[in-house]
Amino acid sequence: MSILSSLMGNAGAIDKNELQKEYGKLLIPTETVEAGFKLIRDTFIFTNKRLIIIDVQGITGKKTEYFSVLYKSISRFSVETAGSFDLDAELKIWISGESTPSISKKFNKKVNIYEVQKLLAEFTL
Repeated sequence: MSILSSLMGNAGAIDKNELQKEYGKLLIPTETVEAGFKLIRDTFIFTNKRLIIIDVQGITGKKTEYFSVLYKSISRFSVETAGSFDLDAELKIWISGESTPSISKKFNKKVNIYEVQKLLAEFTL
């Protein structure tokens, strides 16, 4: 991921074995990492059971929130592909009962947004 892309908050794909190793303590025995993406300091992980968003907080980054969303709680989602002038693709996820997207993430062109959409569809449909 380029420095400019990082500064703009775009996500890039991370190796799932690396994620499994680093965040395995968050997973139950039957849970495996399917895919993951990294923002500047934050990470979100698609497992076979749920979506985990790791939000690193504060200046020092010592405080971390682990936000877990069960796939059955996702009522809808949308993806917006990158265009010629807009270099980012965007993912929006609505949690049941909410009128605005609960989660909104931008991806650079290195991430295949169709694969992200396919993962969500696979786990929510």
